[in-house]
Amino acid sequence: MAFTHLHVHSSYSLLDGSGKIPEMIARVKELGMDSCALTDHGVMYGVIDFYKEAKKQGFIDSGARKSI
Repeated sequence: MAFTHLHVHSSYSLLDGSGKIPEMIARVKELGMDSCALTDHGVMYGVIDFYKEAKKQGFIDSGARKSI
């Protein structure tokens, strides 16, 4: 079973996170994880950057679909 971080804050989570999105995605890939969640407090500013960076680094397949 693969491990997935479900509580990760980026620099967009003011006063609580300092992680830069490109470095976070690279580290997730380096550790062999197949997914990761971005859970910034009270904001969604980083969502688009997170998605774009994940796609740029080949973490998200352009044909990927997610059912909820």
